[in-house]
Amino acid sequence: MAKVSIRNMIFYGFQGIYEYEREQGSKLSVDVEMITKDDVASNTDNPDDTVSYAVLYPIIKDAVEESKCNLLAYMAGQVGDEILRSTDRISEVTVRIRKDAVPIPGPLDCVEVEVTRRA
Repeated sequence: MAKVSIRNMIFYGFQGIYEYEREQGSKLSVDVEMITKDDVASNTDNPDDTVSYAVLYPIIKDAVEESKCNLLAYMAGQVGDEILRSTDRISEVTVRIRKDAVPIPGPLDCVEVEVTRRA
């Protein structure tokens, strides 16, 4: 097995509990970690034997930017589900989503959710 990660993708999304969050949107940072089902990619140098970042990026982007939902955890689960549907090479995917513009009355860097899905 191998771990494949895409870190700190920046998207603009429309998620939040409050209506203004879903209307105005905000910047979201997304990390995706995937565990492959086998070691083929680390034993050969054939691009067909691995997970393509170029194929996965637009799937992740669309799942984040096209989703209007209340909860970041729900959206993270949807992103994970889309990744698992897109390839049979992944046995597990973990999606982390960070949002720094949140309606919390106090200093903080961001809120973050993490969701893991298994094939």
